[in-house]
Amino acid sequence: MNRLSKLSLALLLSLAPLLGSVAATVPAPVLYAATKAAPRDVIGEIIDVIGLKPRFEVRAANIENAAAVIYNGKRYILYNERFLDAINNAVHTDWAGVSILAHEIGHHLNGHTLSRQGSNHADELEADEFSGFVLRKMGASLEEAQAAMKVLSDERSSATHPGRSYRLAAISRGWGNADAQLLASANGQSRVQQPLAGSQPPQQPREQVRQQPTRGNTVSRGLDSQLVLRQVVFNNAPSEQFFLTTRLQLVHMTERGARIIGKLARTNNRDYPFYFESDYLQGLFVTANGVLVNQRGQTVGHFS
Repeated sequence: MNRLSKLSLALLLSLAPLLGSVAATVPAPVLYAATKAAPRDVIGEIIDVIGLKPRFEVRAANIENAAAVIYNGKRYILYNERFLDAINNAVHTDWAGVSILAHEIGHHLNGHTLSRQGSNHADELEADEFSGFVLRKMGASLEEAQAAMKVLSDERSSATHPGRSYRLAAISRGWGNADAQLLASANGQSRVQQPLAGSQPPQQPREQVRQQPTRGNTVSRGLDSQLVLRQVVFNNAPSEQFFLTTRLQLVHMTERGARIIGKLARTNNRDYPFYFESDYLQGLFVTANGVLVNQRGQTVGHFS
């Protein structure tokens, strides 16, 4: 959410004994569900999921919402208790507050707070993706993971924050990556490292053609031309063959056959009306003219 300057944080900390604007250091904020069930040790749950030591202090503070900051070489997560309560009540789930805190922790763990550049689109999307990943690991549904962002984010992008559709897509991507890990773990499989956009995904044993195709599985040796809607060209892999099918699936043609590596989904953004849901392509959006851009707004390909 917000990133406070050193001056504003210094004022908060120095005035705390007089104004009570910053509470004493606490191990974690306590959140209640809309039904006022038992309180949750949210930070403890998040830390358990990611398996790292909390090298930061968590403080309730008189700020607008929540922030990840560094002051005098020390990391802080600051949050407004009333704000977290209000957003939880608004969306009727305490997962909203959890996602906000996970987002701020993501800023710290991704090294965003080490930069003095302030908020920017790339950092915010990384923190959003981290939030989605953590909430899936904690047991939240995708709808619950996105609940806070649907209410708090602006539809259009600003100078510091991406628009709502981009942020929801980032949360969905993180949630999906965690979901895939959990499924792989349940099946006794190890998670493979994701390749870069345009590179060949990891190969898997061929399945029978009659099997219902799923994302990442070989579906056939070739691809019926009647199923091809558009050809997709990636700048960093111009010799590789990618196609968009009539089912809006992104297919990569390999030596072992056609592989589904993503699916085209719609956003609410007029400039970027589509994006690819994929375990292999991170942050890939499509303009109304069929140009493919990444999270930084760089052109990486096009529909042919």
